[in-house]
Amino acid sequence: MLTRVKNYLALNKTQWNGLVVMVALIAMAVAAPYVYSYLHPPEPVDFSKLQRAVAQLKKAGYTGDISQHTTSSTPAKLFAFDPNHLPITKWKQLGLTDRQIKGIKNYEAAGGRFISKGDVQKMYTLSADDYHRLEPYIKLPERSAAAMHVVELNTADSAALAALKGVGPGLARRIIQYRMRLGGFHSKKQLMEIYGMDAMHYQDIQGQFRVNARKIRKIDINAVELADIKDMPYLSYKQANALIQYRKQHGNYEHFDELSNVAILDAGVLKKLKPYILIR
Repeated sequence: MLTRVKNYLALNKTQWNGLVVMVALIAMAVAAPYVYSYLHPPEPVDFSKLQRAVAQLKKAGYTGDISQHTTSSTPAKLFAFDPNHLPITKWKQLGLTDRQIKGIKNYEAAGGRFISKGDVQKMYTLSADDYHRLEPYIKLPERSAAAMHVVELNTADSAALAALKGVGPGLARRIIQYRMRLGGFHSKKQLMEIYGMDAMHYQDIQGQFRVNARKIRKIDINAVELADIKDMPYLSYKQANALIQYRKQHGNYEHFDELSNVAILDAGVLKKLKPYILIR
């Protein structure tokens, strides 16, 4: 038994030579980085230019993050300006970087407009230092609340919505799509239910809308079929089906409160549905 094992593990001369070469290659690969470092020592880094640049910035009173405000070699030139559709060359003269300018232009392309200095301050690409440097030079045209363009939310087309400050084509499309699923808006606050809308954005744009609740397309609950209400945002497929099946089993609904007899409809769902239900 022992002899068999020895014969199995035994190496001939060729195999021994191959093993020696492999070990030698591994040793050379491991040693190579150390040999290279010894033969080519790293050169010391000269930080003098960077230190001089930092000293100049500090002398100018700058205390922010240098990496966020690296500009061209042309010194900033401050002048009175309207930030709305200001040419890129003018933004560069004011000392903004390409990254900062791109953020502003993306905002404008999405339908954004600067109505107040606070709108400029909200730009995520501008630091607090940038804003405080530019703020005295921002000149916006006088605009009263009465002059603000206001549209009716249930009848405005996508072009009218997209033209509003802070809306743009993408949000306009989502408003139209949600309006169709709902059957119309009975309150401006329902805009908060649209994908991508947060409280801050809603506060910025809500003053440009009015709502005529009489434009709502109501659901005749005693005549409607499942296919007609399956896309209603306030109802799941099971809830919509339960409404129809209850009517078929118990006869027509005589008043809205009778909908609470449908077990899977809670008070929150019924409150949302009430403006849209017609019983006759």
